[in-house]
Amino acid sequence: MPDPTEIRLEKNRRMLIVEFDDGHSFELPCEYLRTHSPSAEVRGHGQEELNLLTGKENVNIDRITPVGNYAVCLHFDDGHNTGIYSWPFLYELGVNMAENLAHYQRRLTEAGLK
Repeated sequence: MPDPTEIRLEKNRRMLIVEFDDGHSFELPCEYLRTHSPSAEVRGHGQEELNLLTGKENVNIDRITPVGNYAVCLHFDDGHNTGIYSWPFLYELGVNMAENLAHYQRRLTEAGLK
């Protein structure tokens, strides 16, 4: 699994940029990171489908704190800070972002929310 070489928050764009040593670079929107958090609030306890979070279009990250040498904790401005974003998890979010966002949009549409 690649290691991150840079993590940069662009608050004005609501974007977390993560670069990895294999050359991949991902621009991860804060809304995406919040609605796909590894926390129990989003992932539940062993369920396959993510809980559908809404109203996170304008969420931003206030700060980022390291968790050992393997992850970061993202502190969102809506008070959420319980997800531990490991390097492999961030990488997978980047690689699968288009598919994940399309699925999220379908779920919002099905729920009559967007």
